[in-house]
Amino acid sequence: MPRVVVFGSSNTDMTVRLPRLPAPGQTVLGHSFLITPGGKGANQAVAARRAGAEVVFVAAVGDDSLGRQALDLYRREGIDVQHARVVPGMASGVALIYVADDGENMIGVAPGANLRLTPEDVDRLPDSLFRSGDVLLASLEIPVETARRALERGVGVGMLTILNPAPAPTLTEAEAKGLLTAATVITPNRAEALALAGMPADAGTEPDWRLCADRLHAMGTEDVVITLGSMGCRVAAAAGLWPIPAPRVEAVDTVGAGDAFSGALAVALAERRSLLEAAAWASAAAALAVTRPGAQAALPHREAIDQLAARFQ
Repeated sequence: MPRVVVFGSSNTDMTVRLPRLPAPGQTVLGHSFLITPGGKGANQAVAARRAGAEVVFVAAVGDDSLGRQALDLYRREGIDVQHARVVPGMASGVALIYVADDGENMIGVAPGANLRLTPEDVDRLPDSLFRSGDVLLASLEIPVETARRALERGVGVGMLTILNPAPAPTLTEAEAKGLLTAATVITPNRAEALALAGMPADAGTEPDWRLCADRLHAMGTEDVVITLGSMGCRVAAAAGLWPIPAPRVEAVDTVGAGDAFSGALAVALAERRSLLEAAAWASAAAALAVTRPGAQAALPHREAIDQLAARFQ
């Protein structure tokens, strides 16, 4: 079984469904309220596990009921959380989410214990966690320096390292290069890719993705996979730039689609698939994730991903 080590956040999502997203200062009466597990790191860990990998999840939770419930849930999914840190006196992370009837969303996060996962915590992890040939996946709802340290330990022993640079950090050029140099593959969305590349995000025009990818390659990463929602993704490597279309589905809720993509991509790459094959398979996972409400609840299992991917080959 392929093995993926995930570094990232663990949150509890509190979701209100609305007919439309509110404008600043506006109150919109909603349809329903739901409390579910979430956090980019946790979503990616669950996505990778359901996609067929052995998963180790390194995170920090508070010593509260939300943290205990989260760890219990990950164990029930079959995820190894023995290296997760429980932070005394801290609240676990919480995300407040609005989801509109058209599937668009708006999210605010109180990170809580996630910000207490430190580079020193990464340094204390045993060498046995970092195995050559496995995949390490990190995202940025934990401190950037912690994600960087994890990526550096991974790449230093021959792991394939994936960075999902979300949410997009504010970094100096030197900081961005230090982070991207430790990542074999990065999986930004449109806004994150343009921000990291220092390019304008004009919604009315199609960006020059080749230029964007060239700038990101120059900052140190080997391969770039830019996720574009219903438009699929762009895969950029030294040999060229390729569009990967997304399967056509009816979107219900786009929360967690990017995490489904990154988790499935990690599994496919751990199985030694090519980057193009992995991106196409991950696109099927992301498409399935938007057809159901919620983040982790909507993450698909391997059989469903295989079936949808086979239909769109």
